Amino acid sequence: MTTGFQGKMKMAAGVPLVALILAGSAAISCLAAGGSGRIPGSKAERAVKEEVSLTSGEEATRVTTNAEGRLLVNVSPQDARKFKARKLVRYSDFGAIGDGRTDDMDAIAATHAFANLHGLPVKADANATYYIGGKDRTAVIRTDTDFGSASFIIDDTNVQNRNAHIFLVSSTLKPFPLKGVSSLRRNQTKIDAALPGPCMVAVTDSNVKRYIREGANQNNGAPQTDVFIVDKNGNVDKNAPIIWDFDKITDIKATPLDKTTLTIKGGRFTTRANQAESKYNYHKRGIGIRRSNVVVDGITHLVTGEGDHGAPYGGFIDVGECAQVMVQNTILTGHKIYWTIGSAGTKVAMGTYDLNVNRAINVSFVNCVQTNDIHDGRYWGIFGSNYGKNLSYDHCVLSRFDAHMGVANATIRNSTLGHQGINAIGCGTLLVENCTLNGGNLISLRSDYGSTWEGEFIIRNCVFTPRGGRADNLSLIGGSNAGQHDFGYKCYMPERITIENLVIKDNKPSKNYQGPALFGNFNPQMKDPSYKEKFPYVRTKKVVLKNVTTASGKKLRLSDNPFMFKDVQITGSL
Repeated sequence: MTTGFQGKMKMAAGVPLVALILAGSAAISCLAAGGSGRIPGSKAERAVKEEVSLTSGEEATRVTTNAEGRLLVNVSPQDARKFKARKLVRYSDFGAIGDGRTDDMDAIAATHAFANLHGLPVKADANATYYIGGKDRTAVIRTDTDFGSASFIIDDTNVQNRNAHIFLVSSTLKPFPLKGVSSLRRNQTKIDAALPGPCMVAVTDSNVKRYIREGANQNNGAPQTDVFIVDKNGNVDKNAPIIWDFDKITDIKATPLDKTTLTIKGGRFTTRANQAESKYNYHKRGIGIRRSNVVVDGITHLVTGEGDHGAPYGGFIDVGECAQVMVQNTILTGHKIYWTIGSAGTKVAMGTYDLNVNRAINVSFVNCVQTNDIHDGRYWGIFGSNYGKNLSYDHCVLSRFDAHMGVANATIRNSTLGHQGINAIGCGTLLVENCTLNGGNLISLRSDYGSTWEGEFIIRNCVFTPRGGRADNLSLIGGSNAGQHDFGYKCYMPERITIENLVIKDNKPSKNYQGPALFGNFNPQMKDPSYKEKFPYVRTKKVVLKNVTTASGKKLRLSDNPFMFKDVQITGSL
């Protein structure tokens, strides 16, 4: 969370000090990582703090820095009046050159600092190219920003602070401790608290560990965490319910939701990729969103300079600890896969992202595409998330949708997903409608987190083209759980699965192909009743099938392990 905006009138050497602006991002733990990738950030990230001293003296408008790296910005009274009368500020007003060579980051940060103080929108200079070097500097955005036709070169080849966003969209509304709430129950409908208005609540019990990961990136889990929205009377939004029992609470805070919409639009951003060692040193270096009620519209992000090694990225657009965010009409770029040694001592591919959502509610991606081929396995899946609720794609063409440490409700409509498909664990309803899916499974339940989904799958009017139509041992619902690992929660398969009007394009079958299976072989060792699960895995109760067809002409089968799914009630024909 950001610390908010503080303005103080002072005098310094005869010059009125208009404001000292302190804007920071509180620790956001557990950046997304996927597949073989680790979950970084289980320890709190270092807070990113940007300090700007803004003065109004008779001297010319100028931007300098002191020995500590703080920006010192003087705005002449004449310029201040001009900017206010114009009702917007431009980067060139604060000395940005825009020639693609001169580092304009200080001027960009200064422009936003002045705009934030006076509530003015920011507009980039038409057709300018702003070079942003590797210095530890963040431009804090609290007003509408139009990057327009401008280009931004973000040079990550020599970065001082990989955790510092280039832009941080923050709120003037401060988080505050929520006193008097000592416990919570799952699906609790109301909390006993007086609030200034609708708030997002983040709660943690560090005594309880969830998401105890299994596999090459095994770990000891993460503190039990939840986020939810309440109104001023403490009523919990039923569309984003509390999903855990909290017998004890070690931290709970509420952040008021912004009432107005902040819009960021336009701009062409090019990242010159870092050349760091291939370890889990995640780079942010993009647009961090820590304010509720934000629209990102029409941004383009490109990546150049990826070689044979590099550190992963945690999301050029990084949404965290907020609600009601829409990213639309945006062009993104998947990142090249690099390898390292995981926590189990084996070689793993590192998850690296252009989109990241963490501890956020009601986040949607509309009409978003990526520059590289969504079927190209050299590039990691573009999206990752943790602790999200009500996440959605609509009219997107992207390589992946992924929920790591749980999602509560997700919707994917009118979209095409590439080689990494849909990977998820969580609860609630996963709705997939009018989509073309190209992953190894129609839906893959992440085995590193127990292949758990406590709720329902609804799949309607979709086309499944597995691996370009290649078909060998093909299943619609994939995953793995041997029932021997404690993930920190009871693991479930979806209680009910509805599949209507599905076309399976298995038009390139292998010689021994027997047809698609409804369920993968989640536990090859479970062949008869003698197998004992230490941590029982709860299987699906009911499947409804209607109009499922295959290009190969082969019929849909139950599973390569029919014993495991013998009690599933199926309506419709296999």
